[in-house]
Amino acid sequence: MTEPGSEQHPVTPGGQEPDVPMPEVNELGFDDLKECLLKGMNDFARAPRFGLVIGSVFTLGGILIILSLTVWKVNWLVYPAIMGFPLVGPYAAVGLYEVSRRREKNLPLQWKEILKSSWFNSKRELQWMAFVMLFIFWIWIYQVRLLVAIILGEMSFATWARFLEIITTTTEGLIFILVGHVVGAFLAMVLFSVTVVSIPLLLDRDVDFITAMITSISTVFKSPVVMLSWGVFVTLAVIASFIPMFLGLLIVLPVLGHTTWHIYKKAVV
Repeated sequence: MTEPGSEQHPVTPGGQEPDVPMPEVNELGFDDLKECLLKGMNDFARAPRFGLVIGSVFTLGGILIILSLTVWKVNWLVYPAIMGFPLVGPYAAVGLYEVSRRREKNLPLQWKEILKSSWFNSKRELQWMAFVMLFIFWIWIYQVRLLVAIILGEMSFATWARFLEIITTTTEGLIFILVGHVVGAFLAMVLFSVTVVSIPLLLDRDVDFITAMITSISTVFKSPVVMLSWGVFVTLAVIASFIPMFLGLLIVLPVLGHTTWHIYKKAVV
């Protein structure tokens, strides 16, 4: 007997799996987002140990990234790294999706089962989604370095203070900030569109990662204003959580992760 969420498709006599229809999506409203956010907060309140542990892991990861950039004397990459950190948030919250799924189905909340069903899931589809997110994050960092070379190439900034001075007081610096944010916003919108419900969908159903990404994009196109507003909210909340040395992630990441699960359940039929 298989555990809920791990059902396999029946196989035809010829040995081939039948065609699986593309999941249908619902139109969402702002009231739906509010309801999902309240459910996410409730999930965190009812099972805080999982959220705090997962949040602490990625809080420590953020601190280590900043310290590493400082030690390597590439302080100018601190801001791009912080702005790009939310890009990997959907995969960071995989375990939180699993906690919400288990609470919804009244399954036991045990670390062994949660880890096995999430990050250590035997299905390759989640691994492919991790590759997609890391690839886009790599593009994000690469485009920052490319813009620095193209726009600020003739300027020297050995320190963080000098870099801030250049980007805030020179014409080239202002152009760099403008172009960088436009490109970054586009990449963030692309990644948000392909991941907002795709990873919860992969955890919950036996679909491939391409189907999951198409379903996620369909969800955004079905309710563009609502879903993009949610994306902006998530980005601002995560950035705000960085202010006290990433410590805000201890609360923000679990709440947003649980909420995303409930958005998926509302959005996908």
